Amino acid sequence: MKRTVPLLITAASGFVLIGAYFVPHTQSWGELAAIWFDILAAVAFILGGGNLLKTHLKKMSDRGAGWGYSGIVVASFLITLGVGLGKVGVDPSPQFPDYAWSGQYRQLGSPFWYLYQYAFAPLTATTFALLAFYVASASFRAFRAKNLEASLLLGTAFIILLGRTFAGVALTSWIDPSVWSGFRYFTGLRLENLTVYIMSVFNTAGNRAIMIGIALGIVSTSIKVLLGIDRSYMGKD
Repeated sequence: MKRTVPLLITAASGFVLIGAYFVPHTQSWGELAAIWFDILAAVAFILGGGNLLKTHLKKMSDRGAGWGYSGIVVASFLITLGVGLGKVGVDPSPQFPDYAWSGQYRQLGSPFWYLYQYAFAPLTATTFALLAFYVASASFRAFRAKNLEASLLLGTAFIILLGRTFAGVALTSWIDPSVWSGFRYFTGLRLENLTVYIMSVFNTAGNRAIMIGIALGIVSTSIKVLLGIDRSYMGKD
């Protein structure tokens, strides 16, 4: 029963969602399944928060490596959770002025808005800015012009990186559209224009090919899950 029931629930839910998408008369089934998905997602958030507290509190109690960062994580989590759930500083909604909690928790100027705008957003931007240096260093090691394909990849990456900077614009600024108006293809050789062309044509075509491959992989994996061939979601046991 521990294996059969989850497999049946998964298969039934999957086929219901597929049928609701293609059969108009079963759209209400898909909406009902989506409601259950929201309920399960809410439970998953609770389990995730509990697991976060359990892991970091244990690390703090054991004084493990980096336990101070765990303290910052726990404090940030509890403060954000309390401010959001309590709707601290949120004004009542105009439709229900007698109820203090009727306003939006993401109200402009509320403490929760300040936490997101001036804490979470800058930290996210900083993280991605740091990742750019790791990507650049990894690309430098990976882009070895050992063959034609690697040489094309290296050259394209160099054009894209240089075309996104002021130095790249300055290097080809001598290609003036007013001077080369009779040879419009010359103006396309400016690095900023060449970068846009590569991103809009070659990069778009590559992304679409990758997305088609990903979609085919998702379809094959979904079929295996629906038929009970892939049972990894049930755990290692």
